[in-house]
Amino acid sequence: MIVNTPDVIVIGGGTGGYATALRAAALGLDVVLAERDKVGGTCLHRGCIPSKAMLYAAELVDGIAEARERWGVRATLDSVDWAALVATRDDIVARNHKGVEAHLAHAGVRVVRGSARLTGPRTVRVESARRESAPGVHDFSARRGIVLATGSRPRTIPGLVPDGRRVVTSDDALFAPGLPASVLVLGGGAIGVEYASFHRSMGAEVTLVEAAERIVPLEDADVSRHLTRGLKKRGIDVQPGARLLDAEVLDDGVRARVRTARGETRTVEAERLLVAVGRAPVTEGLGLDAAGLTTDERGFVVPADWNRLETAVPGVHVVGDLLPPPSLGLAHASFAEALLVAETLAGLRPAPIDYAAVPRVTYSSPQTAAVGLSETEARARGREVEVNTMPLTAVAKGMVHGRGGMVKVVTEAGGGQVLGVHLVGPSVSEMIAESQLIVGWDAEPADVARHVHAHPTLSEAVGEVFLTLAGRGLHQQ
Repeated sequence: MIVNTPDVIVIGGGTGGYATALRAAALGLDVVLAERDKVGGTCLHRGCIPSKAMLYAAELVDGIAEARERWGVRATLDSVDWAALVATRDDIVARNHKGVEAHLAHAGVRVVRGSARLTGPRTVRVESARRESAPGVHDFSARRGIVLATGSRPRTIPGLVPDGRRVVTSDDALFAPGLPASVLVLGGGAIGVEYASFHRSMGAEVTLVEAAERIVPLEDADVSRHLTRGLKKRGIDVQPGARLLDAEVLDDGVRARVRTARGETRTVEAERLLVAVGRAPVTEGLGLDAAGLTTDERGFVVPADWNRLETAVPGVHVVGDLLPPPSLGLAHASFAEALLVAETLAGLRPAPIDYAAVPRVTYSSPQTAAVGLSETEARARGREVEVNTMPLTAVAKGMVHGRGGMVKVVTEAGGGQVLGVHLVGPSVSEMIAESQLIVGWDAEPADVARHVHAHPTLSEAVGEVFLTLAGRGLHQQ
């Protein structure tokens, strides 16, 4: 039997996996990347990229209505050409996919197509029967280490089997046939809110059900409140504190019974039911036992050393959705994890990841973006905090947009360290980078207040909040 001996073996070609491979190769390591499907993973093919393409189309649709109703621009929307929209989305995904493959090839990463499983602490077997690969078994032994990056899949609800048509998960929601006239979304986290927002923009009647007492429950309570208000203003029926009792799939849709926060039983009928209740790590068939690895009760592979993302088995590292909290299950977090692990395997000493300084975004309308601690989290950690908020409509550009929103900043009392920044409103996903630097560099309000924000911009509201916290505010007392 021929055993290949690269420096690093990466199992899984999603964002965390291919980024690890690229960085390790750039550092001079010989890398094998095993992927049973397409490189790029869920984010590129079923998640981040196609969904954001569709949400941009939804933004254009909303813009036509706003132009007519608010600005007197007599624009009309004839219809949405679903086939053309899908073709544009798929073209964007395809070009990104080709780009990733080209980067891997240029870097000298050997991509092996097939299902990989651990056969020992440093050994991997890849079984391939795909047409584009030579069928057979490939055995590898890693000289430096193995990186597990197999990602996640949508969680489902017992007794509710997705069929890709009437009952769909977030992985296949964008690929279900046509645009439904009505949608019931189960789950008010970022994914559920984004899909609820998209379908409402496309004209569907939308009911959004979240079991927690508020939507986006991991975000600051004021963010949740402003987002709920914005979604309701758009006509979305937001039901926090509600639970699905049961659902029946019909020929033309789904009939569900929901227990509301008030304890009432309500029947909701919709053409499509979208299950967005979270994601579960994929470890089936990975051969963790053979390497001496286990998972926790939730299925995550827990690092023994978070500074290196290394498991209890030396040389075996984890990135991406296999990691439990405080990892965030976000593509950009997995990029950071990939850099850390690749540089560790190359013998460098990268700084550990500060997960509190990783931004979080919900790409709905309105959008949310946050970095750092919420007010509740800061107080729970025993911090004495000072909080300042400002509506986006308090600045001229916010009035131009006319869609509400707010800025909220949480700092240590007395002008101390900025602990968290929380935004709701139009395009705030493009505003969060500044706040990431503020939180990540342990800045204080006075540090930010001396920097000038361009006028007129939405970011002026961020600047004004920090001016106020520094005792220099122009419009707030």
